[in-house]
Amino acid sequence: MKNEYTRREVLGLGLGAVALATSSGAAISVAQTAKQPFPREENRLPELSTFNKYGDELETSLLLRTSPIAVKMLEKEADIPKEAFRPKRDGGYHIAQCQAFGMSRREGKTVAMLKEDHWCPTALMAYGMVEKPASMASWAESFMSFEVGKYIGVLTAPLKNATFMPDVVLIYLNPAQLRGLVLPMTFGGDPSQVITHLFLPSCGHAVVDPMKTRKYCVVLPDPGEYQRALAAEDEMIFAVPREKMEGLMAGLKGMGRIYSHRDQYMSMHPDFEQPQFYKDLFKSWGLDSE
Repeated sequence: MKNEYTRREVLGLGLGAVALATSSGAAISVAQTAKQPFPREENRLPELSTFNKYGDELETSLLLRTSPIAVKMLEKEADIPKEAFRPKRDGGYHIAQCQAFGMSRREGKTVAMLKEDHWCPTALMAYGMVEKPASMASWAESFMSFEVGKYIGVLTAPLKNATFMPDVVLIYLNPAQLRGLVLPMTFGGDPSQVITHLFLPSCGHAVVDPMKTRKYCVVLPDPGEYQRALAAEDEMIFAVPREKMEGLMAGLKGMGRIYSHRDQYMSMHPDFEQPQFYKDLFKSWGLDSE
C-alpha cells in the first residue's frame, strides 16, 4: 500500500523521524515517525553513560577508523581525572593540542593539556590561556577565542569511555561518513546549524566555535595537524556541542532504518530501482518510472 506524504510533513518530522523511501520502494509513514519526535535541546541532558554509548554507536554505524573524542575545557585543576596523562609532568615532554587529540582518538588516552604542556602557540591563544600578541594581531583575530583566564586547560578522552561530561564531541571522519551523519538534516533538520571552517586553526575552530555558537562545525584539519598529529589526507572533523548530541544520534538512528553508511556499496546501472517517492515524482512530471 502506497504511503501518502507531503514535503511539509517530511520537513516537519525532525532529525529522528525522516520519511524517505527505501530502495525497495517502501517508506516509513508519517504516523510511524511521529511517534518519535526530535529531542528538544531544552530537555535534560543524557547521563554520562549515554554519551559513552554514543561513542560506541558512532564507531560502529559509521565504520570510523578512530574513536570520537570527548573534549572538556578545564576551569580548575581539581576537574582533572586521576587517570589523565599530563605530558610535561608524566612524560617530561611537550606536545601540540592536535597531538593530544591524536593520543585520545588512536591510543585511547585521557589527556590533560595545561599551559605548560603545549608546544604550539595557536591552541594557547584560542583557548584563552595566553594573551594574543600584538605582533600576530591580524591573524590571531581571524579565529574565535575564549576569554583570557577563563580556562586553565583542556581535557580529552575517547567518548566511549570518558569519565567526564564533554563540552564538545569531535568526530574524525571521511566525506562519505560525514554524509551519512548529516544526511538527516536535509530532511527535517536545520542545515543552518552547520558551519564550516576550511582555514587555520583546526584546534581552535573545532572546540571554541561549537562552544560559542552552539552549532555543529565541519573543520578541515590544518597543515600542523596533518604533519604532526598524523591526520589522514581524507579526514575531516565534525564538532558537536554537548547539547546537540542527543538530536544528532536520534537522526542517525532514524536514518539508519532507510539509509545506513555501513550498508552502502557502489554500483552503476541504468534504470536502477527507484524508491517510491522517485516514482511518484516522475509520474507527476509525465516521465518513465518503470
